[in-house]
Amino acid sequence: MFQSTSGGLPLQLLRLVSPSQPVGAFAYSRGLEWAVQDRTVCDEATARDWIFGLIEHSYAVCDAALFLRMWHALEADDRAAFLKADAWLSAARESMEVELEDKQMGASMLKVLCDLGVSSANSFRAARLTYPAVFALATTHWKIASADALRGLLWTAVEGQVSAAIRLVPLGHTAGQRLLIAAADVIERAARKAETAGDDEIGNAAPAMAMASAWHETQYSRLFRS
Repeated sequence: MFQSTSGGLPLQLLRLVSPSQPVGAFAYSRGLEWAVQDRTVCDEATARDWIFGLIEHSYAVCDAALFLRMWHALEADDRAAFLKADAWLSAARESMEVELEDKQMGASMLKVLCDLGVSSANSFRAARLTYPAVFALATTHWKIASADALRGLLWTAVEGQVSAAIRLVPLGHTAGQRLLIAAADVIERAARKAETAGDDEIGNAAPAMAMASAWHETQYSRLFRS
């Protein structure tokens, strides 16, 4: 998967990034379904380019960079800074579908945390938080180092896209494993980019994904909700 930067294997992080986490991630493709219909993504090579390109050049400098700000705001008990970064991320969503995906996954994970008695989550029960914001709540609660938490979040994004590609392209499971193995270097580069991004460098730069997710809203035949 990915190597811990804190010197040990964060077992709670493995639980949080597990596909068995009941947040409904399997239901979303974030525009990939339209890209497959359009034949922009049609094999292992094009799936790799689509997924890795989005992670390194868009997700890293938006979701990941703002996740770090939310994580540190929670550590500092700065609720206002946490909500400001969450609102910034919500405003950056490329389409209605992507925004709904993010809020639904966030709400599902927040409910899990509240049901588990996580006090910091209970204090945000009435908020409509993004998924990275709730992931920050979970990882700070279980005292997972920010560097490890960041790489865990990036892993969930890659794994979700690879899982969708296996079903949509379709790719074989061996091809999916090759993509996940190759993702380690991409995740590390994306993490370093997120860790060094200044406020004026934060933002999405993925017009193809933005258009794909918008066109997916009216796609005739769909397996995924985004």
